[in-house]
Amino acid sequence: MAKEDGGKSTPRGWLLKTEPDCYSFKDLEREGKTVWDGVTNNLALRNIRNIKKGDQLLIYHTGNEKTVAGLAEAASPPYPDPNANDPKLVVVDVKPRKRAPNSVTLGDIKQVRDLAASDLVRLPRLSVVPLTEKEWNKITALAGL
Repeated sequence: MAKEDGGKSTPRGWLLKTEPDCYSFKDLEREGKTVWDGVTNNLALRNIRNIKKGDQLLIYHTGNEKTVAGLAEAASPPYPDPNANDPKLVVVDVKPRKRAPNSVTLGDIKQVRDLAASDLVRLPRLSVVPLTEKEWNKITALAGL
């Protein structure tokens, strides 16, 4: 649940984007857990640093699909990328929870007035997106999660 703290809103959950040809929700289900790496954008890295163990994550397929694929959970707090020689790069462990029963495309999301101000819509190239409680509830309801 989002909390108000001195005017700052704590995200209800997060949306992590992935190219399904490189790594899909099906891959995550098969492996049972993965290190979410490869993020280099400064804003996305700042968002990863704010993820806490146990936070709920929506996995979103980019590319030709542009759809919410499933629900996952942060299985660790963020930590330095062990495969990078750059202390700025951080990763988080992710484990699958549930495949999305309903396909929710970016087009569907853009049609929901309450989601128009979401970073998912406003910053389409951002790979780690914080979701407010209202955004989380709308998207998970549409996805049947």
